Amino acid sequence: MMKRIAPYQEMSSLDNYRNLAEELFTILDFYRFAVSLAAHKDIYYGHGTDNPMDEFAFLILESLGLPYEYPSEKWLARLTKTERLLLAQQLYARIEQHIPAPYLVNKAYFCGIPFYVNEAVLIPRSPIAELIEKHFAPWVDEYAVTQILDLCTGSGCIAAAMSFAFPEAMVDAIDIDASALQVAQKNITDLGLDQSVCLIQSDGFDALNTEVYDIIVSNPPYVGAAEMQTLPSEYLHEPQIALQAKQNGLDLVHRILQQAAKHLKPHGILVVEVGNSYVEVIKAYPELPFIWLDFEHGGHGVFLLEAKDLPKWS
Repeated sequence: MMKRIAPYQEMSSLDNYRNLAEELFTILDFYRFAVSLAAHKDIYYGHGTDNPMDEFAFLILESLGLPYEYPSEKWLARLTKTERLLLAQQLYARIEQHIPAPYLVNKAYFCGIPFYVNEAVLIPRSPIAELIEKHFAPWVDEYAVTQILDLCTGSGCIAAAMSFAFPEAMVDAIDIDASALQVAQKNITDLGLDQSVCLIQSDGFDALNTEVYDIIVSNPPYVGAAEMQTLPSEYLHEPQIALQAKQNGLDLVHRILQQAAKHLKPHGILVVEVGNSYVEVIKAYPELPFIWLDFEHGGHGVFLLEAKDLPKWS
């Protein structure tokens, strides 16, 4: 009986991946092989893509400094040996080490805007992007918004996107972590937003005085200890401080709900992402009139509260 060849089962060591540089010669070669190999590996997609075709197109093209829209007919261009070794290394890191692709190319997109990312910050992926693109309609008058707060800004992606969506507004962006703020500063400067976005190091609202905002938006750490144990390996490369929170994931959420009212204008809104912890939020605050938002492009666990509904809880 002829022995069946299993070309993907032996792909586990870095040396095996480096050998690809001797067998694959074009962008298309690497792309086709990566997609085929991924079908035999336990890979999680969720940091900008949801399938291997998009994932490896992004990883390969960005690694080569090429735009995602690079014409497919040019994928037959031959690569140099150095480029082939680079792609072999990138595929090894993504497939065997489960490092998310945005970390490997130091780039992620949010609201169509490119952001620099590294392992000091979460990879931008919040469904809040849809709200920003719609200018938070119908809950605010976009032309009356002058002050915005992004709490737990991380890479600065929400703050920057808010600044573009509301060009007449000033945006304060808070994070407790100095390393995250360094990444945010790079993004704010690269995008030319230094005059409209102010970065503040603070534990929650602590560094604020009497500032009040039309919109407070937050994507805080909200993953409980039990859920952390179930996360795919890709998430474990992200900073734990930005993912996990005490009290079943609600430590900072409790503080936000207790303190947000004094920093909101009378017609302001509070928008917070809590992901799978939405069940715990509902249990903890049965009387609060949460508006749980729906998203056309996926995502869940984001609530909206109007300022008028917060004072009795603050």
